[in-house]
Order: sequence, then C-alpha cells, then structure tokens
Amino acid sequence: MEAFKRPVFEIIRNRIEEKRRFIQILAGPRQVGKTTVVRQLLSAIDQPYHYVSADEPTLRERGWIESQWDICRLKTEDGSRSAILIIDEVQKLPDWSESVKFLWDEDTQKNIPLKVILLGSSPLLLQKGLTESLAGRFELIPVTHWSFSEMHSCFGFSVDQYVFYGGYPGAAELIDQPQRWRSYIRDSLIETTVSRDILLMSRVDKPALLRRLFYLACEYSGQIVSYQKMLGQLHDAGNTTTLAHYLELLSGAGLVTGLNKYSGKTIRRRGSSPKLMALNTALINALTDIDLQEARGKGEYWGRITESAVGTHLINTAGPSHIDVFYWLNRNREVDFVLKQADRLTAIEVKSHHKQTSLGGLDAFSKAFTVTKKLLVGGQGIPLEEFLSTPAKHWL
Repeated sequence: MEAFKRPVFEIIRNRIEEKRRFIQILAGPRQVGKTTVVRQLLSAIDQPYHYVSADEPTLRERGWIESQWDICRLKTEDGSRSAILIIDEVQKLPDWSESVKFLWDEDTQKNIPLKVILLGSSPLLLQKGLTESLAGRFELIPVTHWSFSEMHSCFGFSVDQYVFYGGYPGAAELIDQPQRWRSYIRDSLIETTVSRDILLMSRVDKPALLRRLFYLACEYSGQIVSYQKMLGQLHDAGNTTTLAHYLELLSGAGLVTGLNKYSGKTIRRRGSSPKLMALNTALINALTDIDLQEARGKGEYWGRITESAVGTHLINTAGPSHIDVFYWLNRNREVDFVLKQADRLTAIEVKSHHKQTSLGGLDAFSKAFTVTKKLLVGGQGIPLEEFLSTPAKHWL
C-alpha cells in the first residue's frame, strides 16, 4: 500500500533510523493521517515499539506517561537495541512536556536507546509545551491537510472534486452520499475539533461566540472582514481582542484562520483586518445544502471556494517551507495572496473563469513593492490543476 503522506513518512523514517536522538513531534489537524503514517512506518521497520493513545479522558492522571515509558524501556533488551515509544494525542495529558523532558533526560544520562514519537492534533497547544520545556530536544514535523495531488493519487479526485470536497481522506469514500458526507464533516471533524481540541483544552469564556466565529469564517472564507464588522455579524458585545484570540485558537486547531494584510511594516500587518480562510474547503461546503454540480453553476460561489482552495493550498504548503502568506488591499485594488520569504515577494490573483479581466491589483502592488513574480491562477493564467499540484515554494 502506498504510504499516506509520503514526504512525512520518509522524513520520520530517516530520523528514526539515525543514531542521534531527538523527540519527533507530528503536529497537525484531526483526520489528516498522523496515526496512519506512523502505523505504516512501524510495519515497515524492524524495531520493537509501544504505541498508546492519550485520547481517553480516563487517562489523565499523572504518572501515566511514566508507566508507558517504562513498558517501552523493557523492549530495549537492557540497552542492546533501540525501541520506539509512540504517544498519540499527547497534548491531552496534564504537564506532558515536563514529564517527557524528565524521562528523556533520564534516558540520555543512562544511555537508554529509547526513541520517542509524539502526535498531537492541536499544534497551538503542543507548541506551548515544546517551547516551555523541550527546547533543544525535539524536531517538529508538521502534518497538513491533504493536497490535491494526494487526494488525486489516493482517491482519484478531479480538481473540481478537490475544490468542493476538500482534503479529508476519511471523507473521500462518502462523496457519493452527500448527506452522509456532510454529517461526517460536521460531527466527526468540526464538532470533535471544537469540543475536544479547543473548548476542553483551552480557556474559552464565550464558547458560543467561538462557534459562531467558526461558522462566520466559513461563510466569508476568502473575504476581508474587520473585527468590528465580525462583532456586528455575531451580535456580540465582546471585544476585538477576544475575537482575535478565538480566531487564533481555531487556526491552531486547523479549522479556519485569518491572513494579515501585507505591508512593509510588521506593526501594520498585525493591526490589519484579517482575510478569513477556511483551512479545508470541505468545512465550507459541508455547512450548506449545495452539491458539486449546483456549486459549479453558481459563478460567484464557485469563484469564492476556488479562491479558498488556492488559499488553503498556499497556507498548508507554505508553513513547512517557512513562507509567509498575506493578502494586500489598497482602496479598491486587491491582491488575493502574497507570498514572502526573505526579500522575495510573489503576488497571486485567482480567477475561476476564462474571461479577460483587469489585473489592476497586481499592477498596483508591483508599483508599491519590489515583486519577484506576478501570477494569475485559473482563467487565462496557470491552470488550477497545475497550481494546486505545486507547493508554494515553487512560486517564489
């Protein structure tokens, strides 16, 4: 069987087979194949291992990590060979990073050849533990939403199917049953992520506001919306700081995010109105009753989810390459996406039809900044299928 997330599979396999030891952290949203790729790795290598999941609420007591660690230590055969400990959903455990640090340092001091892989579905929560306790001891391997190439290779998705159904492998076999597909996305992905990865693990004083913000971000995906306007749409008397924090939590869980406006000054970027983006187009369409054929017939709607598909592709493939993704707006001149890495800038405009249209935003942006490349995606530009098959770093 072809390995899920082949690049991730190869990275973690190479690192596990090295003599040097680092804790390997696989972080990414729910249902993107973290557990599957690790299980495929374990079946492909000849090393003893111990796999456990901390996803059960009853496993929250202190000392659980230590007991699992000791079980795997026994598999090292008195230090004559290495063994691998895999802990899934590690962020669910109290003080997990402190426990891992203590046990890891103990093994290092005693030359116990134990290797560790930690999996987590909330990168934001994982990052807190990593920076506070495990500095210098870990390597982070991001696992993102599935790309068009991956969905096409494993499930035969066409580019239109990918734009509409997105990149959740677990839902791929349900697309011929629209209602069942929607229920899976809503119940197994959206609700589980919100209730178990965000509300259960973070302090959220207004859970109803966070949920409404998620739905609003899906409804307005690809649009620039000020925080004040969001508060008006959500009918809440909260403040913009709370809203920005909730958007950060939703982004850390892999649901929706807000892109900053590009400018030459970092302060202005952070203070800008965000461009809302669903991080998987399945999240947008599962909340509607529109099917693929109907969506293709609605020009404005199809254009919006096409732009969202391009945005999610850029965000998901830019992160591992340390590329920043922005939008740009000056009066009525807009650039859909801006890629930045060091001093290189690429401006991207997305069109879902073949009509000749003005590219005034790209021209205005080029006059204001030194641009490496100007790209038109779709329409008379780069074919959408080609663009979605190519990682962001290629376009810089």
